[in-house]
Amino acid sequence: MKIIKESIRKNSNAFIQGYLRPADVETNNFKHPAIIILPGGSYNHIPMVQAESIALNYSAKGYQSFFVRYTFEQEARPLLPNPLVELANAIKMIRKNARKWNIDPNKIVISGFSIGGHITSLYNDFYDSKWLMDKVDVSDAKILKPNAVILNYPVTDLTLGFPGDKETIDNWVSDQKELAAEEHVTDTNAPTFIWHTADDPFVPVNNSLKYSMSLNQHNIDNELHIFHHGPHGMALANSVTAWNEDSNNPHVAKWFDLSNDWLKQIL
Repeated sequence: MKIIKESIRKNSNAFIQGYLRPADVETNNFKHPAIIILPGGSYNHIPMVQAESIALNYSAKGYQSFFVRYTFEQEARPLLPNPLVELANAIKMIRKNARKWNIDPNKIVISGFSIGGHITSLYNDFYDSKWLMDKVDVSDAKILKPNAVILNYPVTDLTLGFPGDKETIDNWVSDQKELAAEEHVTDTNAPTFIWHTADDPFVPVNNSLKYSMSLNQHNIDNELHIFHHGPHGMALANSVTAWNEDSNNPHVAKWFDLSNDWLKQIL
């Protein structure tokens, strides 16, 4: 395995870190699907060890895996749309280097956790918007389009319980369109897998429910799983990423296999 690290926006700390599998000569597989992880962290940090653990689990499933260290709130005000631009640059870079990195350019997945789900859900809405395409110097939206999206206990709407105070929101956004992802779903959104716990005490489950309902209204393929119990930030929901006893939950951990089964059908 080769580990790479590349800058994804000039004059910023944003980067993408990748875990690249070699071409498999025995199976004649020279093109792997790719997945890009957008970790959580309330826009002020990312849990690096957790992000790497998730990426390596997807690597074990045959993916070229990446995670994004996007710009934090203390580095830019207003924060958005910087992380969206960085994700767009990451996808553009991966498609440009698809042959070199043994990637199938038609099988690129983005997966956002918690506040990373805010970036990911908005990106799913806006990847083909002229304003974003102009910022990353792309004329063909196909270069930026994700082939599938995974949202893991996501923040999708900043007015649905997180962050909960106007001052923080004002630090993050200057444009109302960046508040609520469910209001900007279009007929061109990518197929989306979503999971959440019903009693998440930090990011209310309504974030996932409203986004799924909006996808349905636009006839976008989506799959939604609501697990009856679990704290926020469960990640893989197993012993590898558990931060307390309650976040090691074999029932919730089934989301990972469910998402992989779904991806096999979508991709």
